[in-house]
Amino acid sequence: MAMESSLSQKKRYCVMGDDVYGVMVIVPNPKEIELVKHNSFHLPSFRLPDPRLAFNNKVLYFTLQDFLRTREVGEFLSGALAGAMTKAVLAPLETIRTRMVVGVGSKSISGSFIQVINQQGWQGLWAGNAINMIRIVPTQAIELGTFEFVKRAMTSTQEKWNQTGCPKLQIGHLSVNFSLSWLSPVAVGGAAAGVVSTLVCHPLEVLKDRLTISPETYPTLGLAISKIYKSGGIGAFYAGLSPTLIGMLPYSTCFYFMYETIKKSYCVAKKKNSLSRPEMLLIGALSGLTASTISFPLEVARKRLMVGALQGKCPPHMAAALSEVIREEGLVGLYRGWGASCLKVMPSSGITWMFYEAWKDILLAERRQL
Repeated sequence: MAMESSLSQKKRYCVMGDDVYGVMVIVPNPKEIELVKHNSFHLPSFRLPDPRLAFNNKVLYFTLQDFLRTREVGEFLSGALAGAMTKAVLAPLETIRTRMVVGVGSKSISGSFIQVINQQGWQGLWAGNAINMIRIVPTQAIELGTFEFVKRAMTSTQEKWNQTGCPKLQIGHLSVNFSLSWLSPVAVGGAAAGVVSTLVCHPLEVLKDRLTISPETYPTLGLAISKIYKSGGIGAFYAGLSPTLIGMLPYSTCFYFMYETIKKSYCVAKKKNSLSRPEMLLIGALSGLTASTISFPLEVARKRLMVGALQGKCPPHMAAALSEVIREEGLVGLYRGWGASCLKVMPSSGITWMFYEAWKDILLAERRQL
């Protein structure tokens, strides 16, 4: 009888063969896949072997509703919604900032506004905003989601290693401890957020800049994609990637570190558990100002590389772009457009954090932690 029960259990799974490491791969028998009914509607649900308990014949039940209720999904959606709402309000400042950074048109903020309106009308201030919205939604979602995930993972790992001891590498009489106590989870999370979001969404940044700087050459998104691909292939969509990554590291690290540090210090000083919306707006603006000031010269070099082809000259690398700016305009040229950038970055950073925290309150009300 026991043998018959064992055979019955084995029929529920199909053995697909051994993998390269000699481990047997077990998947559910097709007959075992079923749709699970829910109260008022139907959602697909599959009965899959839990990888951690596969050898005990345990089954993992997982539904779409369970997935949507996870903290990571809530943070991802909060970042996407916050980014979209922020860009819809601040698109004109982004247009002026981009023109000044790359040296197109007037050198003053007011002059750039007037020039754009005279040449393209009021709608010119929102040039490239469609691609900007398409860009910012995944970028902000990936960036904020990655930051929260890496920060939690680093904090959890540090706490675990403090309790159980750090991993050690013994080489003869030499012992090396792999301690993470000297690393800031917030700083690591900020750096990871910038790098991951840049790698995924950089082509959209290139498209947005082309549509903003030269709308007559690239009147539509489809035509812009076609022309850029014909001129340089897939690599053209990653123009300026190296300086972007180099510039993003100090900016993203400082941005998140400053926000979390000021936020916690302020809450401790005021003996508060959370910030009000105006306080989030102010602290977010200050963190954006600090991060932008530190990394702005790299931002200038990045923009020069990304749109240099439009002006008939493109520096071969970031160092050459920086040298070109210094040679033509002096050291002051490294901060040309800094005022316009702060005018855009400060409200953008503050509003983004305010919207992000508000959406987290809505989507993760029962799980939200300071």
